[in-house]
Amino acid sequence: MPNKRKINRRDFTYYKPVTDDLTKQLLGYLSDISTGGFRLDSPKEIRPGQDFRLHIELTADIADKTSMVFIARSKWSHRDHVDPNTFNVGFEIINIAPSDMAIFQRMFEKYGSQNTTRSISSEDYRWR
Repeated sequence: MPNKRKINRRDFTYYKPVTDDLTKQLLGYLSDISTGGFRLDSPKEIRPGQDFRLHIELTADIADKTSMVFIARSKWSHRDHVDPNTFNVGFEIINIAPSDMAIFQRMFEKYGSQNTTRSISSEDYRWR
């Protein structure tokens, strides 16, 4: 299946936890980021097609508030190639306030590793 995603992604260089805003449970840690989605390294498998209300704590260098909440949909999931106890899960941002999208963009610019910006391959995100 041809890849429809056109946005570059970057490895995320900051160990940032992402929690389910409703259950307060850890879903995983950001491992790469784009302006339209992200990948989590998760301790549990997350089936594709699920919508989550996600919560991310923020730092003063990217926002004037302490956290943000937005809706994202799981798009794919597979076991990590190095750590079989971890799942890599791709998410697409579905609904986010414009002010929070600006914060997400700052996270992409500030914490996205500049030297690993790359185009998507067939093994990466597959937005369907």
